[in-house]
Amino acid sequence: MALQRILAVDDEPFNLEIIEEILEDLDLQLVTAESGPECLEVLESFSPQVVLLDVSMPGMDGYEVCRQIKANPVTKDIVVMFVSARGSVEERMEGYSVGAEDYIVKPFAHGELKSKLSNLGQILLEKESLEQQVEDATSTAFSAMATSSEMGQIVNYIEQIGQIDDVSELAQALISCLSSFGLNCNMELRIDDDRQHFASSGLCSPIVLELFEILKSKGRLHEFQNRILVNYENLSLLILNMPEDDEEKHGRIRDHICFIVSVTEQQLLSILTRRELQEQQQNLSEVISMVHSKFTGLMSLLDDNRKHNEEVFRSLQEQFENRIPTMGLDEDQEVFIFTNVDEAIQNSVAREESITRVRTAFAEIEADLSLINKK
Repeated sequence: MALQRILAVDDEPFNLEIIEEILEDLDLQLVTAESGPECLEVLESFSPQVVLLDVSMPGMDGYEVCRQIKANPVTKDIVVMFVSARGSVEERMEGYSVGAEDYIVKPFAHGELKSKLSNLGQILLEKESLEQQVEDATSTAFSAMATSSEMGQIVNYIEQIGQIDDVSELAQALISCLSSFGLNCNMELRIDDDRQHFASSGLCSPIVLELFEILKSKGRLHEFQNRILVNYENLSLLILNMPEDDEEKHGRIRDHICFIVSVTEQQLLSILTRRELQEQQQNLSEVISMVHSKFTGLMSLLDDNRKHNEEVFRSLQEQFENRIPTMGLDEDQEVFIFTNVDEAIQNSVAREESITRVRTAFAEIEADLSLINKK
């Protein structure tokens, strides 16, 4: 802001007239006062940017006036320039010690006063610019700290849900995370044909349930008033109290919410996938158990059959060995009978070897199924 308002203070009206004459061609508001107390009184109503302050005044001199101006939090930023007939180093140092920004010695040329006021005007502009920079930097710093704190909460949430393997526990973790941002929410989880609803407090109202149903397939993000609805395939989240008065914070929180819901959706899918794999593994274990039972039964049946065959052939062989010599057969007939019996026995042994190979194959299949089940 350029220099616009000046207060001139001097107990000599003539000196005030000179100042008025010098500044009359400038686009300024000039107010005068003839004493220290009057100066302090005028400050309250006029709010000048610069005070041209005489040093030597009866009652309250300029130094004391300047001290009071600088001691008051309301007026301490007003620029003070002393106007004095005495300009010694000691007097200038005294002026600076009480807080004055400049000093001009009477009598002064018109150009000198204008030049000093021009410099003071530039100082005011630079000061205003600096204050704005400080304000912007402070705002940025606070925003950065807020964002850092918020990101810390998000990181903690991501680390937390990585250990969760239960849908209800995941929903409660999301509600807790959003509560740390001061947000109230309602949530719907869709798992196959099942709908599960959660809320920061109480139950989801019927109108909220209708919103979930109507908007679940209408796009990712819906904003209305201070509410926001985020949709994913398995998860919908309705925030009831988004920040209203801070547009920057509103946008930042909205981005956080979208990211948090996205991460939660992925964790939900991970939980559902693990659940499905566990069910498949359970089914496979049951199949393996059934195959093992059937295989064990079959092997037992084959063993019983083998033992029975051995007994039959042993009995037959004993009968032939005992009866053939008494049957009066010639040698060729005996050889024929014994040869055919031996061939039958050998064929039976060959079948037993096939059964052994079948048993080995079944054992290998059972081992492979067990390995798959462990994976």
